[in-house]
Amino acid sequence: MLRFKNLYTHYYGCDIFRLILAAKSAHQKCFKVEIRIIAQAKNDSMADEYTARDIVVLSGPQGVRKRPAMYIGSTGSAGMLHLLFEVLDNSIDEAIAGYCKNITVKLLREDGRDLAEVSDDGRGIPIDVIPKMGKPALEVIMTSLHAGAKFGSKAYKVSGGLHGVGLTVVNSLSEQTEVTVKKAGGVYVQRFSRGVPVSALEKTGSAAEGESGTTIRFKPDAEIFQVSSFDTIELTERLRDLAYLNPGLRISLIDERSGEPKMAEYLSKNGLPDFLDYLRGDKKALTKPIAISKELDSVRLDITMQYAETYSEELVAFVNKIKTAEGGTHVTGFHAALTRAISNYNAKNQRKKTIALEGDDTREGLVAIISVLMQNPEFEGQTKEKLGNAQIKTVVENAFYSEFSRFLEENPADAAIILDKVYTAAEARESARRARELARKKGLFEGAVLPGKLADCTESDPEKSEIFIVEGESAAGSSKQARDRFYQAILPLRGKILNIEKASEDKIFANEQLHTMVTALGTGIRETFNAENVRYKKVILLTDADVDGSHIRTLLLTFFYRFMKPLIERGYVYIGQPPLYRIARGREVRYAYTDAELNEALKGHDGKSAVQRYKGLGEMNPEQLWDTTMDPKRRLLKRITIADAEMANTMFTILMGLDVEQRRRFLEEHAGEVKFLDV
Repeated sequence: MLRFKNLYTHYYGCDIFRLILAAKSAHQKCFKVEIRIIAQAKNDSMADEYTARDIVVLSGPQGVRKRPAMYIGSTGSAGMLHLLFEVLDNSIDEAIAGYCKNITVKLLREDGRDLAEVSDDGRGIPIDVIPKMGKPALEVIMTSLHAGAKFGSKAYKVSGGLHGVGLTVVNSLSEQTEVTVKKAGGVYVQRFSRGVPVSALEKTGSAAEGESGTTIRFKPDAEIFQVSSFDTIELTERLRDLAYLNPGLRISLIDERSGEPKMAEYLSKNGLPDFLDYLRGDKKALTKPIAISKELDSVRLDITMQYAETYSEELVAFVNKIKTAEGGTHVTGFHAALTRAISNYNAKNQRKKTIALEGDDTREGLVAIISVLMQNPEFEGQTKEKLGNAQIKTVVENAFYSEFSRFLEENPADAAIILDKVYTAAEARESARRARELARKKGLFEGAVLPGKLADCTESDPEKSEIFIVEGESAAGSSKQARDRFYQAILPLRGKILNIEKASEDKIFANEQLHTMVTALGTGIRETFNAENVRYKKVILLTDADVDGSHIRTLLLTFFYRFMKPLIERGYVYIGQPPLYRIARGREVRYAYTDAELNEALKGHDGKSAVQRYKGLGEMNPEQLWDTTMDPKRRLLKRITIADAEMANTMFTILMGLDVEQRRRFLEEHAGEVKFLDV
């Protein structure tokens, strides 16, 4: 009976056990059945047993390759670029230490995949043997986790590398890695594959007297990464930032992937003041630049800031020259000190008191760069996107508060401008709050009633449904006829779309087009926003393939970025890509999405092809629109992602700003870098 009770505990709730109980009750002959169950229970017990035999030990490269995202965040574009940044950061550490003046980043392509090479003229990775290990220091650094010179303060007083895993991770996740070191009059080379040495360290030549440096070339492993090329836009932003943060450091980018080398050079003479001008762009400055530099408790703090005629905050923060895209304790301390200093100055000078100030009010229109140099920073995760040192909040807050308070006292004209800006922001915040409350009362942003303009789909599952946001009557008509009504919805936007980059919130919440879009998506906005309520998990912006279409698309993207950012972060927002040309040759019809594709299609057929240039979606009949732009089997979509909020913010500012020349340069520089996803 005891044995049967134990079996009951193990099999309670199982259909097979209920069947056996019924058999026992009916026949009272359960001996064979009981034996069978006991045997099965014994086997199950052995299968569930957790012993030392179950422990798998993965060392060095094996562990990195088994869980790459733990070290680089992802195996997509961001993760692949992170490898390059790990190598680059080591060269930057040499520059911080005062030993490196030139860094060259080279992009190459081999067998359909990108390679990267980073060279510097620093001291060179040590090549002498570590006695305890009997191996050259270079080999140990490249193959052993938690090995490097960043743990002590002798070789590097401050550095971005902390854990001694960066180069090992790069090496482990690369199909091939080659390290060349110029040091002590010689040139030394060692090669690796997937974290394992494939050659010994050998001297291959002689270096000139006094010449030193390190070159690391690596090819990200196709077995690990889902992408094959580096994101050039984010890379150029990173190199530009580093040049501003390290005045006098020359950083060169050579892109040889297309066969014809493209070269760019980043060099700043003034450092953070130049960076401030770049971030502000064409926005009108309201105050003089405010530069604060201070050392406190072994922490070097540099802040350069300025108020400008804009509605958003432009802030980038760095720790040991590493961008902390998600902020951290240094940013928290800065924000707290900023609000406290302005509020105290306002109270002391008996300025306006009609509205209680909030932190967001003091940051509207602020353009700022925070750079912290410190020992032993604690980043949250290997990707180093957020600083975690608790004491840094107090250090930054105290240092900045005292210096900024002094600036306000010594510059009353600028202080008055700042207070006027802050109170204007506070009044706009109150107006926006009232507008949101009114919108909610009228059900403008949420509710069961969908906008009449929406041609909804039959499918109600957000995972299976998608919505095309189109502009104009003709485009709406063609797309409604072309779509698959079961899972494709169409939302036409008519009339002027608000440029929220330059609009206050009260105007934004009074805009009918935005009301329509938010209601159709079902997410609400601001306090009521909930990404879980989205009605479609593919939101496709479909505009004409011309300058006006690009402008409208950018306006929409700006709105999503400012007010529905989680939808972008979750990968729900896409750009549809209609063709530019239809090429007919007899009964054969082809479509070209770029001028280059058109030229390729016309090779050898000049004068024999009829070429139609589409000026807009309305010129395409429903069949053509379905075949080229809406059919999931053949269409080209670009998923919108935000890997770096500051970079995206800067891009929007350039595209939506008043500086036409700056926008033209940006488009010319990056026009060829758009990549599409077949989905």
